[in-house]
Amino acid sequence: MSTLPVYRWRLAPAGYATRRQLRACGLRPGGQDVAAVLERPRKRRGPLVAYLYRVDRAKPVRPMTPAKRAALAKANAARQVCPNCRRDAGYRIPSSLGMCVPCHDTPPTP
Repeated sequence: MSTLPVYRWRLAPAGYATRRQLRACGLRPGGQDVAAVLERPRKRRGPLVAYLYRVDRAKPVRPMTPAKRAALAKANAARQVCPNCRRDAGYRIPSSLGMCVPCHDTPPTP
């Protein structure tokens, strides 16, 4: 088994990219294995690790289909409905609150 090359933060050679960097270029890893590892040292804990992929082996992002676009719109609309009062809040309900802000700020009735 071969080990992956490890590069320090900001010292990876050209031709490698993280998933986010590939996505920003309209690419995806396309089933390829991780080609290298990028490490960013930290003082009190272990290093932050990012996986790098070869840009020349990346494939274009698949286009959005009408069915997938409709499913995403439905899922995003569902995230705006408060589970407590069942009203459309007009914004994405924060997962930290679990309900819309007015429901969260209203004290419970005794």
